[in-house]
Amino acid sequence: MVVAVVAASVFLVEMEEGNEVAVVHIPVRGELPARLGPSVKALPEYGPSIMDANVYRDPTRFELERERVLGRHWMIAGRSEQVQGSGDWITYEGHDECVVVVRQADGSLSAFHNVCRHRGPAIVAEKTGCGARRFSCPYHGWVYDTKGKLVGIPEREDFGTDHVTDIGAIPVAVGEWGGWVWINLAGPDKAAPLLESIGPDISNDLGAFKMEDMILHEVLEWDVPINYKAIVDGFNEIYHVTELHHSPPEFTKATRFASFHVTGDNFMCFVPRPVSLEELSSESYDHHRNSICHYVVFPNTVFNCNPEHIQVFQPIPLGVDRTKFLCWELIYPGDMNDPEYASYYKKTMAHWEVLKGVVGEDIGVYDQMTRTKKSSAFNEQILSEREFKIAMYHENMDRKIRD
Repeated sequence: MVVAVVAASVFLVEMEEGNEVAVVHIPVRGELPARLGPSVKALPEYGPSIMDANVYRDPTRFELERERVLGRHWMIAGRSEQVQGSGDWITYEGHDECVVVVRQADGSLSAFHNVCRHRGPAIVAEKTGCGARRFSCPYHGWVYDTKGKLVGIPEREDFGTDHVTDIGAIPVAVGEWGGWVWINLAGPDKAAPLLESIGPDISNDLGAFKMEDMILHEVLEWDVPINYKAIVDGFNEIYHVTELHHSPPEFTKATRFASFHVTGDNFMCFVPRPVSLEELSSESYDHHRNSICHYVVFPNTVFNCNPEHIQVFQPIPLGVDRTKFLCWELIYPGDMNDPEYASYYKKTMAHWEVLKGVVGEDIGVYDQMTRTKKSSAFNEQILSEREFKIAMYHENMDRKIRD
């Protein structure tokens, strides 16, 4: 889990460079519920457990997850700033699906499967683009508008009228929240409302960071030969940070005071900064200003929030044991000619450089997991009570693939 080492780096840089810079938005708890403090229960009554390791390598199970989880839940397709103007588009590709998201002239978004209804190739070849008015399939020239409606067929008279009337690319549900573009493959008529899936706890607590006002600084991408759920599991516990990420003793101590919250399908975790431990006895403890705030939106979206910048981790499955792993870095915008903003930017980039090294350590562990992922000796996982989110995540997955 990257959260703890990022927190350690924040702590160390702040000690060197002074207090937080107020030139950018810094979230505060305000009227939101306490997430850390004397009246907050740190762990649910779940306890230690044993978990079957076959959840990472069963191809039949993966196909059920594609259909009943990845095909029915909201997932991030990109940032709203990537589709600002009319006709701007991005594509989402993963778990054998290909989707186009297009900004419409009225400011809304439309999304559809990037699959031509004629013979099946991708309609849109480019991954991103600007100002499109329509899309033409490169195979036979079938033409679609920016909502996916079929508007042109060469030699239409040769086709059965009933076959080509009022059809188009299959629609995908699309929404925006937090400056992110979200898609749901279930389609506009079947997908649960986006904010209902995120839930009020996370939409309010994570919403305090105002991600819609942030800008994308960088996206890192890795092709990792392990199951996507193993990556999610790495962000559902803090136990590994001392050994893998070499967290300093003061941060290891702080992780013992972390609180974990279950909210619907999703999770929240709050790790106090070492410098704020003495304040934990107060009912007014502000977890936004004084802790690392961590949110997991089922099935595969992870937000890691420091007060002044955010990382989003997104493992997109490509197969049962292959994952496209994206790491997004968001910062607040400002004027580099302003000395205070320049100071903020310098400090944030220092954090980001540390984080990239930390994620590299995670990738190193994934390499070791690749060596053993099919071993006859790897048949179960022994989980502590503080790793309960891993067990609950997979239990939730089990329920959904049985539906």
